[in-house]
Order: sequence, then structure tokens, then C-alpha cells
Amino acid sequence: MLSGGDDGVPDGIGMARLAWTRLPTADAEGAGPSTSAAAAGDELFSAAAVESLDYEVIENYAYREEQAQRSKFWVPYYVMLKWLFSLLIGVGTGLAAIFINLAVENFSGWKYTATFAIIKHSYFVGFFVYTIFNLALVFSSVYIVTNFAPAAAGSGIPEIKGYLNGVDTHGILLFRTLVGKIFGSIGSVGGGLALGKEGPLVHTGACIASLLGQGGSAEYHLSSRWVRIFESDRDRRDLVTCGCAAGVAAAFRAPVGGVLFALEEVTSWWRSHLMWRVFFTSAVVAVVVRSAMNWCNSGKCGHFGAGGFIIWDISGGQEDYSYQELFPMAIIGVIGGLLGALFNQLTLYITKWRRTYLHKKGKRVQIFEACLISLVTSTISFVLPLLRKCSPCPQLETNSGIECPHPPGTDGNFVNFYCSKDKEYNDLATIFFNTQDDAIRNLFSAKTFHEYSAQSLITFLVMFYSLAVVTFGTAVPAGQFVPGIMIGSTYGRLVGMFVVKYYKKLNIEEGTYALLGAASFLGGSMRMTVSLCVIMVEITNNLKLLPLIMLVLLVSKAVGDFFNEGLYEEQARLRGIPLLDSRPKQVMRNMNAKDACKNQKVVCLPRVSRVIDIVSVLRTNKHNGFPVVDRGQNGESLVIGLILRSHLLVLLQAKVDFQNSPFPCGPGVLNRHNFSDFVKPASSKGKSIDDIHLTEDELGLYLDLAPFLNPSPYIVPEDMSLAKVYNLFRQLGLRHIFVVPRPSRVVGLITRKDLLLEEDGNTAMAELQSTSVRGLLNGRLLGGNAHLERPLLDNLVIE
Repeated sequence: MLSGGDDGVPDGIGMARLAWTRLPTADAEGAGPSTSAAAAGDELFSAAAVESLDYEVIENYAYREEQAQRSKFWVPYYVMLKWLFSLLIGVGTGLAAIFINLAVENFSGWKYTATFAIIKHSYFVGFFVYTIFNLALVFSSVYIVTNFAPAAAGSGIPEIKGYLNGVDTHGILLFRTLVGKIFGSIGSVGGGLALGKEGPLVHTGACIASLLGQGGSAEYHLSSRWVRIFESDRDRRDLVTCGCAAGVAAAFRAPVGGVLFALEEVTSWWRSHLMWRVFFTSAVVAVVVRSAMNWCNSGKCGHFGAGGFIIWDISGGQEDYSYQELFPMAIIGVIGGLLGALFNQLTLYITKWRRTYLHKKGKRVQIFEACLISLVTSTISFVLPLLRKCSPCPQLETNSGIECPHPPGTDGNFVNFYCSKDKEYNDLATIFFNTQDDAIRNLFSAKTFHEYSAQSLITFLVMFYSLAVVTFGTAVPAGQFVPGIMIGSTYGRLVGMFVVKYYKKLNIEEGTYALLGAASFLGGSMRMTVSLCVIMVEITNNLKLLPLIMLVLLVSKAVGDFFNEGLYEEQARLRGIPLLDSRPKQVMRNMNAKDACKNQKVVCLPRVSRVIDIVSVLRTNKHNGFPVVDRGQNGESLVIGLILRSHLLVLLQAKVDFQNSPFPCGPGVLNRHNFSDFVKPASSKGKSIDDIHLTEDELGLYLDLAPFLNPSPYIVPEDMSLAKVYNLFRQLGLRHIFVVPRPSRVVGLITRKDLLLEEDGNTAMAELQSTSVRGLLNGRLLGGNAHLERPLLDNLVIE
């Protein structure tokens, strides 16, 4: 398996075998027979241009030098900056959500006002104006995405989930992606497509967090060095987590739901300190959005006022429920699970076909497809209401605050669409000729019995469900939260109508069943439980319905899991994002680490390598990590660490470390690099070997890799269960693991008490509490084997 022989090493530790601990069924796309075990996840999924992140601390010489030079004020400054960035992420995401909501609401208001004014004189001219308005908005969205920010297409949640799982997809967190996401969402949602803006808001919050974490965008000269302190993927991961929670909090005005969404749905690592910052960020978002709502209530926000800030208050609706209603509510959960699983499967098939055949034909085809779907959506939403007869306005309570029909260009129930009399409304137009937020508010509304007919709800359900399936996957920013709520609330209200008719009870509200239907479809499609339950309670302001929401979510998720995975997991797999689930597969318990890398060949580099050899290895291999070996005193091979491909490219481009001698360099040349020199900007492609140009003389020089490698990578014995390796890899956020033969000697043991450190007030030195380790420090344990070149803790076995 090893290139260059399988020489033994002292104490029975053989040459390290480096392996990417991948799923046993994963295939390396495009990999030849010399595929290295040093390959990271991006080699297995090269078609998706993804790369694993380095959540592990690379403790090379540059890192240790930087740690030693930090002053005592660095830690307080570091903590203060984290909280400051949490504040800025909340403010930025809240302002982005306000801008998107106001733009969508005002575009929709202008569109509906003009349409309703024109159809009084000419139906066809009104249809033409309505269609052109939608087409212009959708065209602007797809043009921005295809020509400026390709990574802004879709919801972005699968890519962000992959990033927080340890996989970086190129372009997802760039400044142009942020701009494309904001303006593209305005066009796609304002253009009337069966999409939502809530998923893109999660991506928007993540982009804002990432840009703040790396000090801005160097590409557009919007950067500042004084905040460029979060240079590790670990710190950026925490900031992106705050951004995801802020996006949900801004989208639904649900700060607690945002925290739980980040915890349940997108993150793979969670700490109590991170919980506090995420909670603080979501609270800031809630304050910013609430302030904007108060400002909009004064009439300064245009047509719809505060209508675009999602909250569907049904606190004045059904206050109690009977046990007889539990059965129809469970039926809603079953329907949600079936329709959600079907939605996932249909979108998977259509998106796969679209990516395989359609989108490969170029940008023009993508633009044409989005515009065609816009024309079809506009035609359906304009023509279908004509098939329904207008109904007379019902007798409403004087204090209900509901007007029939409501004035054109404002949000509300009872839309008068091409009706012959003033006091009539079209129930199907009430759903179609409103923004999705207001349509859901109408479906959730209480005290509006018989507002919708069963035929209208069934017609809308079939058409909107079909449009949502076809539209999802086009080259525009697209969220699936609100469309899913619309689909679920439609069949939920339909079930509620039958329950009201069957039980003949006055305290049953159709809007309550619409809410439960919305929760059931989201549970059946996205498979969220706790976070979705809290979000639904927060956006409806009705805590009494919490047990019912929990019931339908549990039922719908159980039914959906029987057929397929959740929407984001399916889409991530389609995009080639290698997500590591929380649990290893059962087959891994019958495999060991050696089985996972038995067909792989390790590509090693000597400590002092010729530049031409390094260039040759980088050109002929796609691997992102290489073991570094050295010769011991007796001539045997010793593995001294792991060096990353990105670090090699930095050294080759700098050229300052080249030397004429084939012997290790002295300590005087190790201060030529800072730790920040090796940091790769988030979501960028980084350096490429093709961008580095070397002369013939430079190719003949040597490079000592010892100061720049990771001297203490994680190591597992070759007979360790692959399930244990999987858990170690995922829980620590690793990128590479060495697989070695089982050692023949134990240098020491570390137990829990050895990791409890005390601060000595006089020397400020940490003292280990274990007597065995203290003896080892004095060189009196294990026959004086404590005089090791590497740090002591790197040579001990953790118990």
C-alpha cells in the first residue's frame, strides 16, 4: 500500500497509512488506481467541486510562534470581537430581511393595484400587464444568478449544512453570492413563483457572517485587517452558525426557533458558548425586525405596511379541542408525510434530470426555463379564478377587523376579482392574488367559516403543488418553507371543513386545521421536529396548539421517513455534498479501519524534498494531505507528520524557503511565515498548482517540510472498528486520519484526572494532577523513555 516500501519503525509503529474515512459504498469519481488514502472528501466528490474544511488545529511552527507572541490582552479582545460580530450578524441579517420583505411587498402591491385597476376596463390588458410584471421580475432574478452569482441558486440550506458538516462548496459564501441572493430573492418571490424567501434568508445570514469573519471581501476591496482575526475554519464555522440562526429568526420572527433550527438541522458541532452567542444573535434580529414593524405601522412602508413580516396570529381562534378531533388530526399528519415524501422524490427526479440534460446547455436555456415557468404560473393564477363563480360576502362580526371585499393593493381576505357586484368575492382569487404570506394568513384566519369552497381548495392544492415541484431547482433563489406551508394549510383547511361539517361543533376553527396541515407537510418534507414545532408556535402566537403540532409532526415525520430522507439531505446528495450523518451505518460495525483503505495507495513526501518532486506530486494527484517521512538514526522510516496541499502551494509560491542543501534547515529560517499566510479564504478555490510558475533552477532546489507540517495528526490502529473511526472523524471535525499497525508498547496512560489542570499563581504554569504523569515528566516512568522530541501529550494514549 505504501509508496517507497513498508519499512518498520521502532516500538512496532510502522509506516503510517493515511486514509480518508469514507463510507464503504462511496466511489471516487475519476480516481485512478493510485488513489491515495490521503484524499479528502473533495476527491470523492470532485464533480461537485467541494473540499473538506480544516477544523483541526494545525500545530506547526508558525502556529506555535503566533501563540507565543500574543499578549495578555489578546484573549479578551478575541472574546469581545466574537460578541461584537454576533451583534453585527444580527443587525445585518435583520436589515437584509427588512429590505427583501419591503421590496417584495411593494412590488406585489404595485402589481396587484395596477392589475385590478386595469381589469375593470379590459381583462386581457390586465392579464398582459400582470404577466409582463411577473416576467420582468423573474427575468431579473435568473439573469443575476446565471451571470453574476451561480451559487445563489436554490435555497442554499444544503450547501450551508454541508459547510457546517465540514465540506466547503466553492462560491457559497462570497460577496457576490450575498448580493445575488438578496436581489434574486426579490425577483423570484415578487414575480409570483411558487417559491419562498425564507430559505435564501438562511443563506444570506451565513454569507454575512462569513464575510464579517474574514474581514470583508478582498475581491471587491471591501476588507479591513483589524477584524481579520478569525482565520481558522473552526471560528468561521461558529460565525456561520450564528448567521443561519439569524436567517430563520429574521424570516419568521422566531428567535428561539432560529436557535433550535441551527442546533437541529444544520450544525454538526455544538457547544454551550456557541449557544449563548447564537441566542444573542437571534435576539438582536428580533429587536431589529420589531423596530422595522413599528416603523412600517405608521404607513411609511408602502402598499402592504407590515404585511410582509411573517406572523400569522391566530391567538383569537380555537381555544380548546376534544379527543374526538385527534383522529382527523392524525390523518392530517399521515397526509403530510405522504405528500412530503412524494414532494421530495419528485423534486429529486426533476432536479436530477434538469442538471443532467437541461442546465448543461448553457445560461440561455436556464433563463428561458425560468421565464417559461413564470408565464405558466401567471397564466394559471390569472385564468383559474375565472372558472369559479363569485360568492356574496358573508355577514362578518363588526369587531373582526375583516373587510369584504378588501381594497385592491392591500392584504386581506375576500378578493373581488372580476365580479359583477361590489359585495362579492372570488375565493380562489383570494389565494392566488395575494402574496404567499398574506394568502397563508387568510388560510389560517379564524371566524371566516365558508370563505373557501372545497372545490377551490382542491384546485389550488393540485396546481400549486405541481408548480412548486416544477419550480424548485430552477436557477433562481428558492426557499421551500412558505410554499410548504401553503400546500399544507390548503389540505389542512380542507380537512377542517369536513370536521366542522361532521362534528357540527361551533368551537372548531378551520384555520386551526390549516395550521396543523402546514406543520404536517413541513415535517413530512424537511423532517424537522423540535425547531419546526417552536417556529410554528412563535409565528402563530398560540401556545395552546403546541400538543397538536407535536402530534402531527411526529406522525408526518414517521410516515415520511418510511419512504425517503429529508428534502435537504436528498438535495445535498444530488449536489455531491458528502454529509456525514450523526450515526454510522450498521455495516460499519462489522468493518475495521484497514478495510476502508485497503485499496488505496499512500503518497508520501520525504522531509527534505526536491521542489520538482513536490510539483510532480501535486500535478499528478488531487489529494489534499500527504504524510511526511524522515529517516531515523538506524535508517528506518519515521512518519513525522502530515502536510496539506494548500500549505505546499503557499510555500511554492513564496519561494523564500527554497534551499540548496538536501539537509534539514536550521531554526534561523523558520520566521519567514505567519500563521495567516496559510489561511484560505472561505468558499474560494484557493491556490492552484497551475498558477505557480517556477524556473529550472528553482525546480532543482530543496524544501524542508518539517516546520510547516502538522506534527501530531490523529492516529487510529488498523483493526479499530470503522464505526468508532466514523464517530471520531465526525465529532472532532477531522479531515484526515492516519491508519497504522497496532503499537507494541505503551508509553503512558491519560485518564480524566490527568486532564484537570490548575493554574499556579506564581508561575502561571499548568500542573498535571496525575502522579503517573508527574513521574513521567521527571523521566522516572517506563524506564526513562520520557525524553521525547515531540510534546509529551502527543505520545500518550488517551483512555
